[in-house]
Amino acid sequence: MNDIPLIQIYVDDIIFGSTNDSLCKEFSQDMQSEFEMSMMGELNFFLGLQIKQTKNGIFISQSKYSKELFNKFGMKNAKPMATPMSIACYLDKDENGQSIDIKKYRGMIGSLLYLSASRPDIIFSVCMCARYQSNSKESHLSAVKRIMRYLLGTINLGLWYPKNSSYNLVGYSNSDFVGCKTDRKSTSGTCHFIGSALVSWYSKRQNSVGLSTTKAEYISAESYYAQILWMRQ
Repeated sequence: MNDIPLIQIYVDDIIFGSTNDSLCKEFSQDMQSEFEMSMMGELNFFLGLQIKQTKNGIFISQSKYSKELFNKFGMKNAKPMATPMSIACYLDKDENGQSIDIKKYRGMIGSLLYLSASRPDIIFSVCMCARYQSNSKESHLSAVKRIMRYLLGTINLGLWYPKNSSYNLVGYSNSDFVGCKTDRKSTSGTCHFIGSALVSWYSKRQNSVGLSTTKAEYISAESYYAQILWMRQ
């Protein structure tokens, strides 16, 4: 049998699906026979994620959550930006910069990190800004606000998982070279697709300093292959 069921449990909420409807019905009957639970119907909203299911595939977004962020941090009337970060933006500790409300800054970073669950296009910029949460300055806040302004113009973007996609596992990796001005470490970035569906991604500063672009790429490729092997298992 080639059909599989997929089950996600979060506290007392359960979402499940399968490549075969009969497996979903069987799981539902088994759970209801053992526990007092109710069926909520087809999934359309879960933990801030909006799920739209069509005959051609599934679309996941967080546009409602994004709008809540704009209202919470006073950004709903800001001017949209075309990119989340300028290519000339190189953040550092900015020790002589003007201090800001760290609590608000950390709240914005935490909210954006959660939003990256469906917006991999902001993960690098958000993780870059997250490095300066202990002593945030005005320059760091400006970079975070630019990410917010980018989201204003791209609020309806999300992840598309087409029906009948292949199960081929494909990944990509890359790195910059000494991109962090503070400790001269490079940043690795990877993403993994099953067929044409994006299923895993991250951006992370490397643990060691690469003395050449080749070494920085090698470190990035190492973590990329580790993720590939884990997913294959």
